[in-house]
Amino acid sequence: MTQEFSFNLVDKPWLPCVDADGRFVELNLRQLFAQAHQLRALEGESPPVTAALHRFLLAILHRVFGPADYEEWADLWQAEQWDMDAINAYLDEWQHRFDLFDAERPFYQSATLYLESNWVSVNRLVHHLNAAYPLFNHAETSIKNSLKPVEAAAALIAAQGFSLCGTSGAFFPRKSQREAKKQAMFVDGVNARGISFLIQGKSLFETLMLNLIQYPYDQVVSHFDDDAPVWEQNDPTSPERRPLLGYLDYLTWQNRRILLRPEVDNQGETTVVQLRWEPAKRLDSSTLDSMQHHIKNKKEGFRLLHFNENRVLWRDSAALFELHRAGDDSATNFPPATFHWLKELLDEPETGLDDTNVYQCMALGMSTKPGQATVYFYRDEYIPLPLAYFQTPDLVMQLRDALERTDLLSKALYHAIQVMGMHWQIPDADNKKWGEINRNAKSAINDWVDYTGAERHYWASLDVPFQSLIVELPQDTETARANWWAQLRQSAQNAFDQAAEYTGSGPRSFKAVVRGQSYLNYRLSELFPKPETQKEKVL
Repeated sequence: MTQEFSFNLVDKPWLPCVDADGRFVELNLRQLFAQAHQLRALEGESPPVTAALHRFLLAILHRVFGPADYEEWADLWQAEQWDMDAINAYLDEWQHRFDLFDAERPFYQSATLYLESNWVSVNRLVHHLNAAYPLFNHAETSIKNSLKPVEAAAALIAAQGFSLCGTSGAFFPRKSQREAKKQAMFVDGVNARGISFLIQGKSLFETLMLNLIQYPYDQVVSHFDDDAPVWEQNDPTSPERRPLLGYLDYLTWQNRRILLRPEVDNQGETTVVQLRWEPAKRLDSSTLDSMQHHIKNKKEGFRLLHFNENRVLWRDSAALFELHRAGDDSATNFPPATFHWLKELLDEPETGLDDTNVYQCMALGMSTKPGQATVYFYRDEYIPLPLAYFQTPDLVMQLRDALERTDLLSKALYHAIQVMGMHWQIPDADNKKWGEINRNAKSAINDWVDYTGAERHYWASLDVPFQSLIVELPQDTETARANWWAQLRQSAQNAFDQAAEYTGSGPRSFKAVVRGQSYLNYRLSELFPKPETQKEKVL
């Protein structure tokens, strides 16, 4: 790499932002921090990029401001914008480490590579352009064969956190020509498999502040005095360096040694066509990410909450608020540390946070399977985040009860449609129980139930009403619950009616629908019993 190429992230616009009017703008680091209180959001070209860029910005803010305690956080929050003298002083000091094409210390890269590797397509940085990560199973690397510096910078940051395991194409040096080549293997990036949760405020300033936890924060990672982001470290990917230094080291963790090759295209513009890369640092699997939700299992230990193609995230939303039990031995859900810190801030009056406020929870990530390098889809979901849930454990219990009944009704709906299908497909179904039907008949009925799409219709119809439920529960619990029960009844009935249309017409169809409806009514009365009348109470 020659010094004739330069793209410094401090002064060159590259960060994809949305301003107060909803317009897309690209800003450099100085501009973003100076205008954060006037910007609506930071949005990358994919959910992993958005999550990675927020983590990168938080590392800078932690380095400049801490905050060491509640009071320091409150001072930052109440200022409503960043102290640009402090930020500019830091960026001036380390500006030489933010040049994407610096000859000695290219940003987020390694000028020194330790293994044998060839130059490969820069598409490898981006999941949906990389043939090794067949997103939707039809990625075409010919769609794009180069990245502009602004694209390469964002892709580089995302790749360090969201790249997946697999073959690297890099080989350990051989001691002799007779020795067989041994290929080094990539491991997952620290954020690759789970969902990254970010608390979103009314501006980018608020968003970054709401995710700016105490630093150092013992509940996240062990802290050492030499903790620093990678651009401050002399050789962050050296094989000899000791393990994790602290939270700043973790936020900027270098999963791979990467070296971009800049070129000049036909229009005289700088572009990146190729890169070299190899495995770098391996992180201890016991480290729990501060922005991800962990689930404890007796057999498997900790696992991450992840996106499921057949399950909307809000069905698990109650677990995100279980902050009151996370320290118990019996706890199974461990919400992000950023949520715990927000609860602590709410407990301190001087912070100025109001528990009647409603923010949003951004859930960002991609769907994968453990141990595989396939990306099935990207996803971003947004869940209302009323701060009252952090203060009132009973509200969390009410929300969990509502979601559990929603799930139970989904199963009851499925079984009701099974009953309908059984009486529609089997002539003497009145004389048989489900366990007495042969395997082929059961399979045919279940296939028909799935074909009706009733369960998908049921859950899809609840997406928007749930947004109201989670906000209204803290305001008027009884009314919110009553409205939700009515919505569940209506959604289940609509889904059943849709499935009933697939039975056609005729006596057997009519009978099948009656039998299925009878079972659904029975389960509805169990799940949502009517209040006792005064006379019944006396008796």
